[in-house]
Amino acid sequence: MHIEFLVEEQSAEAALENLVPTIVGSEIDFNIRSFQGKPDLLAKLPERLRGYRQWLPEDWRIVVLLDVDNEDCRVLKEKLEKMAFDAGLTTKTAAGGARFQVLNRIAIEELEAWFIGDEEALRAAYPRVEKNLAQKEKYRDPDAIAGGTWETLERLLQKGGYFRGGLGKVTAAREISQHMVPERNRSRSFQIFRDGLLVAVR
Repeated sequence: MHIEFLVEEQSAEAALENLVPTIVGSEIDFNIRSFQGKPDLLAKLPERLRGYRQWLPEDWRIVVLLDVDNEDCRVLKEKLEKMAFDAGLTTKTAAGGARFQVLNRIAIEELEAWFIGDEEALRAAYPRVEKNLAQKEKYRDPDAIAGGTWETLERLLQKGGYFRGGLGKVTAAREISQHMVPERNRSRSFQIFRDGLLVAVR
């Protein structure tokens, strides 16, 4: 079994390098290809998927992970599904429980919601971050944080004395994800990603 991850930037790559083995086990082989942002990935994805279609082994899966940002989640998902369909590949959504080749997943609103969704991991990496975030209304649902989750994470970390010159997204992603436990994450979009990945490797 091999998984090809296509992600929009290096912070997602840094996070998945730590998260994937904790979700699916260390025996699953995987590779992560990061792009120069969401527009770059979306522009190159149709051709990339057509390329995979020519030679994709039966035991390979492709996982596409994007931030929703300010887009409508359903519209973005439909766009990804159509790209896979047009390339001749079967997605998890289209397969309806049968074997599939492509798993499309969206981080809501951004990947940083996943880090806020695991307070224990956040504080293990950065101990001076304020405690009991999950009990505060603003942070209770990480996917519903208004005004940008990476900006929120930056403010949380700077309040604790970290990243005074601005959030280092790749560094934070790597350091927080090292401590993340998939089963305890409060982000619904992370849970959907995790569960889809587990189905993909069955």
